[in-house]
Amino acid sequence: MTWVTGADGSPYGVTNLPYGVFRQDGGRPRIGVRIGSWVFDLAGAEAADLVLAAGALGRPTLNEFMALGRPQWTAVRQRIIELLTDPAHRAAVEPLLVPLDQVKLLLPFEVADYVDFYSSEHHASNVGQIFRPGQPPLLPNWKHLPIGYHGRAGTVVVSGTPVIRPSGQRASAEGPVTGPSVRLDIEAEVGFVVGVPSRLGARVSVDDFAEHVFGVVLVNDWSARDIQAWEYQPLGPFLGKSFATSVSAWVTPLDALADAFVPAPDQDPPVVDYLRDAPHAGLDLRLVVEWNGERVSEPPFATMYWTPAQQLAHLTVNGASLRTGDLYASGTVSGPDRGQVGSFLELTWGGAEPVKLGDESRTFLVDGDTVTITATAPGPDGTTIALGEVTGTVRPAR
Repeated sequence: MTWVTGADGSPYGVTNLPYGVFRQDGGRPRIGVRIGSWVFDLAGAEAADLVLAAGALGRPTLNEFMALGRPQWTAVRQRIIELLTDPAHRAAVEPLLVPLDQVKLLLPFEVADYVDFYSSEHHASNVGQIFRPGQPPLLPNWKHLPIGYHGRAGTVVVSGTPVIRPSGQRASAEGPVTGPSVRLDIEAEVGFVVGVPSRLGARVSVDDFAEHVFGVVLVNDWSARDIQAWEYQPLGPFLGKSFATSVSAWVTPLDALADAFVPAPDQDPPVVDYLRDAPHAGLDLRLVVEWNGERVSEPPFATMYWTPAQQLAHLTVNGASLRTGDLYASGTVSGPDRGQVGSFLELTWGGAEPVKLGDESRTFLVDGDTVTITATAPGPDGTTIALGEVTGTVRPAR
């Protein structure tokens, strides 16, 4: 129970407490946590000696705090819960609660590197059937390692940032043409934010996932399918992906998701040693995709074939180092049914089966369309935790 007005029963109650960065009245960026419809100003709390974090909560991004490591993350979280539940602290804390509708939310961490994986068997199989009809939907390597690529950290933007329709080369009957993408798509994903770095040349074990990963964000990795289709062979994604990746403004700490870990799907054939995680655990996150306000899909993250711990281990198996602020995303989250897919490529089966949105039909995104991705997870004692939403509206090409 919390004494904060309206927060009890909220999916942003004291069992959640996601971290973000906000600005009020044009002031400097400040770190806070969300509680109900309020933001608890942690910069102010640390300045008043209510919370101790070596000064890291007074910084303009979460990076310095995330670098402190799990013992400090847990201690600060426990202290925040104490401050928000013990009425004895109300007089000191209440002046540091800012109404959510009075702040501007900013990108919560400085992104160091960005890696995108391809970890849903259902998504990979759907894409294989669309692009390679009559052939095996999965390529021979897919069940032996988490497929991924390095993206562009500089175009990771916070939820609410408009997405400019990208231009580039695409194929036509007359040969390549240059112009705005006409097959603009989404990818509903879950992202993992690294706090504690690793040394160059040192592998990170699957067992050390929770020692390095600070928390979770929702991700929309916008995709220009026509640009991607022309450029991706033989080197893979490039301009069709690098123009924008949206992330939620709130980072849900792993501690808040302790009750959401569930057994991941069985893996056959057995994976190699460095990918064997015990427990083999995924997350019971239930995503919802809304297109212009209409719910069009409910992707289940619990069905993902490769786990977040396996992704982290694979990312570093060659000795690549982690940096504070690294973001790695799951890849498109799709379940076994058409109403559970995380891309419009799958929802409309390559554009061949348009979907109805009110009085209109759609295959891919048109200018002015808005996509919002939300998610929930089970919390302790039957509570529900909400992850921060990620939303974006398509603007015309420049």
